[in-house]
Amino acid sequence: MDPILKRDIILDNYTNPENKEAVSNEAYIKVNSNNESCIDNIDIYILIENGVLKDIKFDGEACAISTASSSIMTKELVGKTIKEAKEYISNFENMIEERPYDIDNLGESIVFDEIYKQANRKTCALLPYKGIMKAILKYEENHKE
Repeated sequence: MDPILKRDIILDNYTNPENKEAVSNEAYIKVNSNNESCIDNIDIYILIENGVLKDIKFDGEACAISTASSSIMTKELVGKTIKEAKEYISNFENMIEERPYDIDNLGESIVFDEIYKQANRKTCALLPYKGIMKAILKYEENHKE
């Protein structure tokens, strides 16, 4: 992907993030994800029904990379089953950590495919994904059969 297009997508998701709002509905699972070495501190709200991620919101203060990553992540994961979401998250983490990954399974988040070149930004891009995994695991713990 063209580097200018990547930058434009990241900037658009930072300045006009989708799904950025606090949620007070008790049906949502809320988790916090923060980076102790910088300002990034986001709350992630997820609504899971019948094993499907029905809605995801986030709120808080974060840098351009964390905010853009959160915005893109919410758009990519809504509507996926828990299994599909875990596969997507694993694939994203593989890309960030320079391990083999499936480019066709990343959608818009492919804009972060070279973030590894700035090692300190990897944490920023991964922050919402760490949070969403905490929320999924929390859901699974409460819905064991």
